[in-house]
Formats: sequence, structure tokens, C-alpha cells
Amino acid sequence: MAKLMRYATFMGLVERVGGLTREEAERAVEATLRTLAERITGGEARDLALFLPRELRPLLAPVPEPAEAFDAGEFVRRVAEREGTDPMTAREHARAVFTALGFAVAPGELRDAAAQLPRDFAPFLEAAGVGRGEAMAEDDAVTRVAELAGIDHEAARLATEATLEALAVRISDGEIHDIERDLPANLRPALERGLSESRAARRMSAEEFVARVAAREGVPVDEARDHVRVVLAVLREYVSADEFHDVTAQLSNDYAPLLSAAG
Repeated sequence: MAKLMRYATFMGLVERVGGLTREEAERAVEATLRTLAERITGGEARDLALFLPRELRPLLAPVPEPAEAFDAGEFVRRVAEREGTDPMTAREHARAVFTALGFAVAPGELRDAAAQLPRDFAPFLEAAGVGRGEAMAEDDAVTRVAELAGIDHEAARLATEATLEALAVRISDGEIHDIERDLPANLRPALERGLSESRAARRMSAEEFVARVAAREGVPVDEARDHVRVVLAVLREYVSADEFHDVTAQLSNDYAPLLSAAG
């Protein structure tokens, strides 16, 4: 898993978006996350918590199952009651918290949580970036690779496409189709190129995998190895924990160093 957002950064986002003091932001975060934990399943709450600063994880501690089936109006009412404020104010505070969640939590996990919420939660989910414009999502993925690898945007694009193409050759086509749903549209052609070469998982050692990526990128093997690690870490941010587990389950033990940054 990529580096977690710091507590101060998360709170700072809530403060700026909501126009709140630190004390107000802390109350809003606690009220919103505790109420969210009541609305989604315990397993999904745990998955979301893994992406949050450690200080905030207890707020998403699972409550007794099953998840309560209430609408956005009841969600706001509970947040307001916990904060000790009115529903209109609580709604704006909750949107600020969801905005911070959008920066802290992998898109795949956010979509998993969104699938458990009714349509009237749309304003909160939009604040978190779920369903945001495709162009922004496309740029985010490659930009994230560039940032983590310390390379320019074009080099990050080549590294990302080369790694995804090799991955599509290495694992089964069914699993590739599963993760395609969570990836930005501009990354899917690389997966399809790999599938056009081999729709059955092709045996390939980690070193062969890296050598293939290096050849596609036109860079030394050691450099490609670093790029693969970063791209896989970013892939982990975009797909759910279950999907990423299904991907890695098809890889042999010698891939472990390449997955170290993905957690």
C-alpha cells in the first residue's frame, strides 16, 4: 500500500474545505466516520480504515452486523446529533470529510463503499471523487506513478503501460477484465494489448517480467524494476483489496519484492 496520509494533512483538508477550526474538524470527522461505520458492512469499514491515518481508524471500527439500511437524510441527522449542530451544517461538514476521504482512500475501495450506499448519497460520493470525470482520473493515475517514481509524465506513462501490458500476459484474462473496471479508460488499451498476445496466464518469472518491461520502456533492467514496483503500488490504490489479492494470488513467490510497495 502507498504511504498513508498523515493525520494533520487529513484534518487540514477538512478544515480548508469546510471552513472549520481544528476542533470543529475533529468533531465533524468523528461524527461522519462513526455514522458511516453504521451504514456499511464491517468488512468494508475495515478496508476503508486501512487507508486512513492510524489515529482515525478506531472511528471506523465495525459495529454489530448487518449494516443499517438508512438513507442520506438519516445519515445527516445522525452526524448532526453527534456533532451537536443542525442538519444543514452537518451536511456541509460531512461533505468536507468525504472530500478528505477521496484523497486518502484508493478509488477502488471508495467504489466498493459507494456500492453499499443508496443514490441519495451522491453529493457525498461526488465530494470524494467517486464518479469524477474520466480525464481527471486518467491524469491522476499516471501523475501518481510519476510522483512516486521521480520521473516525468511521459516516462511514467510508458512505465505504466509497459507494466500493465506485461501483467495482462502474466495473469488470466478473467482477472484482467475484473481490474479493468476500476482503471481509467486510457490505461485499458495496454491491458488489451497484453490480452491480444495471450489470454491464458503465461508462466513468467519476476525477472522475465521486469526484462519485458525494460524492453518496452527502453530503460535498464534496474530502472524498470523500480518502475514496476511503483506501478503495482498505484494499481493497488485503484482496485479493491479483494481484486488486488486475486491478482497477486496468480503470481509466484519471486514477485514478492515487486509487490513490496503495494503492501
